[in-house]
Amino acid sequence: MIDGAFKDRLRAGEPLLGAFASIEAATAVEVMAVGGFDFLMLDGEHTTMGPADAAMLVRAAEARATPVLARVAENERPVMARYLDAGVLGTMTPMVGSAADARRAVAAVKYPPQGERGLAGVRVNDFETPPGYTQAANEATLVVVQIETPNGIENADEIIATEGVDVVFLGPSDLSAALGVPGETKHPRVLDTIAALTERIAAVGKAAGTVARTAEDYAHWRSLGMQVFLHSATALLLGATRGFLQGVKAAEANRTSPC
Repeated sequence: MIDGAFKDRLRAGEPLLGAFASIEAATAVEVMAVGGFDFLMLDGEHTTMGPADAAMLVRAAEARATPVLARVAENERPVMARYLDAGVLGTMTPMVGSAADARRAVAAVKYPPQGERGLAGVRVNDFETPPGYTQAANEATLVVVQIETPNGIENADEIIATEGVDVVFLGPSDLSAALGVPGETKHPRVLDTIAALTERIAAVGKAAGTVARTAEDYAHWRSLGMQVFLHSATALLLGATRGFLQGVKAAEANRTSPC
């Protein structure tokens, strides 16, 4: 049954560090959970992962008591419903460009009267619909929207103010493209935009989030009021692999070099 403890932590202002579960394997999810992330985000936008994978991956995280959300590929209720029914605690919607987009995301996550989510006996509610379930689910579920397009930047204030939105996530990669410096995620234009938006998000009592791939990234954004952070399973694996191989090659070079 759905649990509101993670949302309580968000409301309390705790910094929450998660990772995109971008490898479609239960063991990979479980390893990240064992590693100690506060939550995991299934990536249904930039991988082949779909709702059919979600239940298996959620089970792996639940075995280690780690909350799971899902980034969806489309801001459409039927798409989001399948992830939610499989057991994710909420969704992240990319490319939100208006208040209407944000309201659509909220409506997909919440049951009536707050939204339009369909009710059935499925995995997330232990295959039944007991009294009080929809109210508890509406209270516990999270709505994360991403501002990462020119329209999103232009309409940021109305997106941020949308009732039911819990976290506004600022994606540096797509923001770099939107700001005319594609791939330059540390460009001053990108950093300044994220900083300004973070201030506006915090001013209305919402949580701001972004990508933090290093401890330095985390410290910088945390000092500016950011609360939710995501890394990536593939980036972590690739970084660890390269670091190990570079270390081995350096050790071999030192071993074979003349005295």
